[in-house]
Amino acid sequence: MATGISANKLELLQIADAVAREKGIEVEIVLSAMADAIQKAAKARYGAENDIRVDINSKTGETRLLRAVQVVELVENDDTEISLAVAQRENPEAQIGDEIIDELPPVEFGRIATQAAKQVIVQRVREAEREQQYEEFKDRVGEIINGVVKRVEYGNVVLDLGRGEAVVRRDNLIPREVFRPGDRIRAYIRDVRREQRGPQIILSRTDPAFMAKLFMQEVPEVYDGVIEIRSVARDPGSRAKIGVISNDPGIDPVGACVGMRGSRVQAVVNELQGEKVDIIPWSPDAAAFIVNALAPAEVSKVVLDEDVQRIEVVVPDEQLSLAIGRRGQNVRLASQLTGWDIDIMTEAQESERRQAEFSERSQLFMEALDVDEMIAQLLASEGFATVEEVAYVPLEEITYIEGFDDDTADEIQNRARDHLDRENAALDAQRKEIGVADDLAEIEGLTPAMLVRLGENDIKTLEDFAGCVTDDLTGWFETVDRKRVRQDGILDGFDITADEAEAIIMQSRVKVGWVTQEELDAQAAEQQAALLAEEEAEAEAEVPAV
Repeated sequence: MATGISANKLELLQIADAVAREKGIEVEIVLSAMADAIQKAAKARYGAENDIRVDINSKTGETRLLRAVQVVELVENDDTEISLAVAQRENPEAQIGDEIIDELPPVEFGRIATQAAKQVIVQRVREAEREQQYEEFKDRVGEIINGVVKRVEYGNVVLDLGRGEAVVRRDNLIPREVFRPGDRIRAYIRDVRREQRGPQIILSRTDPAFMAKLFMQEVPEVYDGVIEIRSVARDPGSRAKIGVISNDPGIDPVGACVGMRGSRVQAVVNELQGEKVDIIPWSPDAAAFIVNALAPAEVSKVVLDEDVQRIEVVVPDEQLSLAIGRRGQNVRLASQLTGWDIDIMTEAQESERRQAEFSERSQLFMEALDVDEMIAQLLASEGFATVEEVAYVPLEEITYIEGFDDDTADEIQNRARDHLDRENAALDAQRKEIGVADDLAEIEGLTPAMLVRLGENDIKTLEDFAGCVTDDLTGWFETVDRKRVRQDGILDGFDITADEAEAIIMQSRVKVGWVTQEELDAQAAEQQAALLAEEEAEAEAEVPAV
């Protein structure tokens, strides 16, 4: 230790070092806070208008009180400025703009000054401590952390993390679990926010990612990335489903997660208060994955509608309650796990529905085509669903039906087209009555029925339509209460794809002059080039090195 340092100076450094160690912050921050406190006291003694600075030597503890003035041509403020003539009396080399530093005598701290200094130091140290906590935890979002229950407030559990506090709000606790001060628990860091009162570390025990992280801790193959957890759905404290896939064909992902005699999954179940876990093999084939997700129920048949991500699942009559689960839990979790809306029906219900659809189509053809019941039923049984299909399919698809010759098929198609013409004429009159502009009706791809629907939704001009986006027409998905919910589009039910909707919208934007066809063609060419480059890069990556 250097000689010549007074006890006072040593004590200053020791205090700063002790505070820094206790609060887990840098000693320089504490010394800076002390300097600010001394500066505040000095300004109270010498005047707040003065530019007073404090220099604390971090090695010796020596404190110097300095006053700075600036050299100017014409003095306007005696406290912070000095004229060039006066400055050059003491230093002939002084120039305008220079800063002259004078050392001031030390300040004796009275009771009020000491209290104010203490307040400044405490405030600065607290701010530094909070910033240190935020910096420590902000990059740990998504991790599992251990903590000791400090207190329980209105159902919210406050944890002591050692270097800070965190809270598990009541709605992020598993139902029916009770914690008392001193209990040690694990939770998932969901969010870290910088707030006025300090960093707020929000924890959760109900987040699906908490379960995924627990499996990562219990299953080495998941930790190493050999097995991936693709999706998780939870009904906290009751039941959960996770979708897993193995990147190694030799490893069974379900078996690895279950463990010897269920030891691995049981460790997760115990942590989650007995929450039952179904481990589902993930598949890129949506139908296969959904069938797996509905286990233990057996599935007879599935019908997918990829445009709206909806699937109809047919199960044997005796399997219906098992597929739906208690209070709809099984099908709800399967829907959350797969991201698809799932409609479940029995084989008997499907048969009734198919019969009802058959009767409805037969009646449609009888009325629209003015044919007898037998011909209408033949068309329906061959898979024709709409009058448009009958009107515009190749003639041979109708003559293929047993008992239909060319003349009969031709007559049926003519009647179908006449019916559509009458229907379109009525719709066009309705479109004009609503006030949908003629130039919008000229856009290729918009049918009279679509135009009426647009008008009913207050889209009546070319500019109105050009201002639409694809989702407005085809619908979109939103996450509500952690479940994907589909929002209806204006043209729902018209069997229009997102690409077709975008093409129609861009056509209208060209018409109103918002964009040129050349710009669209250039953009399409760029996208095509980028796609080709990406495919070539993927192909090169798949070629093994020689």
